[in-house]
Amino acid sequence: MTEREQSIRLVRVLPAPPEEVFDAWTDPESIRVWMCPGAVSESVATLDVRVNGRYTIVMKSPSGDVVHTGQYLAIERPRRLVFTWVSTRVRGLTTQVTLELEPDGAGATRLTLVHEALPDAEALRAHQEGWGQILTKLETRFRTGR
Repeated sequence: MTEREQSIRLVRVLPAPPEEVFDAWTDPESIRVWMCPGAVSESVATLDVRVNGRYTIVMKSPSGDVVHTGQYLAIERPRRLVFTWVSTRVRGLTTQVTLELEPDGAGATRLTLVHEALPDAEALRAHQEGWGQILTKLETRFRTGR
C-alpha cells in the first residue's frame, strides 16, 4: 500500500462558523452526541485540550466499547487541530488526524479532515466510512441543534 493510499481526506461544509466547529471537537459533551459512527450510541470523552495533552474517547455500541486515545499536537483555534489517533481499529499504531477549518461564507465552515498513516486497506475503508458518518452527524447537530 502506498503512502497516498494510507491516508483519507474528507471535506464538508458545515453550517456554523469556524469557532463553533472547532469548539465542537474540544467539548466532551458535544463529542458524546455526534462522534458516533455506525451502531455507536454515544461516545464518552475525556479531553486535556492543550499541546501534548491527552484524550480518551470511548465509543459505546451493542458489540462493545472501542477505546481511542491520543495526544494533541497542534491547537490553533479556530483554524487547525492536529492529534494522534490510536485504537484497535488502527492495530494499536499511532496515526494522525488533522482538521483544517476555513470560513466558507455566510457563517459556514469548510472542514477538511485528513487521517494519515492508516496501517492497511481494512483500516482505510473503516475510517473512511466512520469519519464520513461522524461528519454527517456533526453537520446534523449544527443544522438541528441536536
